[in-house]
Amino acid sequence: MDAPYSKGDKMDPKKIDALIHYLLEGNSQKAVVSAKELHDEGISKEQIIIQGLEETMIQLGAKCTVEQFNLLEIMLAGRAVMEVMKYLYPEGTSPEETKGTVVIAALEGDVHDLGKNILKMVLTAKGYSVVDCGKDCTIQQLVDTAKEQSPFAIGISGLVTSIIPLVKQVREVLNSQGLDQIKIMAGGAALKQSLKEQLNVDFIADSAFDGVNYLEKIRGK
Repeated sequence: MDAPYSKGDKMDPKKIDALIHYLLEGNSQKAVVSAKELHDEGISKEQIIIQGLEETMIQLGAKCTVEQFNLLEIMLAGRAVMEVMKYLYPEGTSPEETKGTVVIAALEGDVHDLGKNILKMVLTAKGYSVVDCGKDCTIQQLVDTAKEQSPFAIGISGLVTSIIPLVKQVREVLNSQGLDQIKIMAGGAALKQSLKEQLNVDFIADSAFDGVNYLEKIRGK
């Protein structure tokens, strides 16, 4: 397993820029080769994801305006991002025992799931059981899944600001169902601009690994 992300890792800026370029143009093959070169040079998976894949998502998010929105571009870039993630974290058999269950979702009205998928892969690699409610998920679907799966935390990913009112409602609905012990974590371009008090959540993650670190801490308690 890689060492934790460190700002001291030496990475050629041109190579990380190349990775971002290939991801944005949806060139999965070259993106994977670029990520492999970085990893072979000793760059941690965490740094490749934070400075490469998540930077790509930030740039994609900036394009998600009425004038610049291009679904095909997002789909191709998303496919490339996921291919790199599969290289960094190959799919394997689920362990019999896990650190705990986390339910994740992109709420109704948000059809972007790149960030959610990255969080899912990293959490799985860290030994958690992840239940993915998918994108465009209603609050009721999310709460019903939480009742069935008994997670210790819920992760909500958001790339569009229109879901903010929905995020604010999740805690109230969970509490009404006697699920007030579940922690709520939010992340994504649209949500990390807010304070946790504004969204009525327990934590707002700046990145997938920031979210994982938070979950590790509360699970440790």
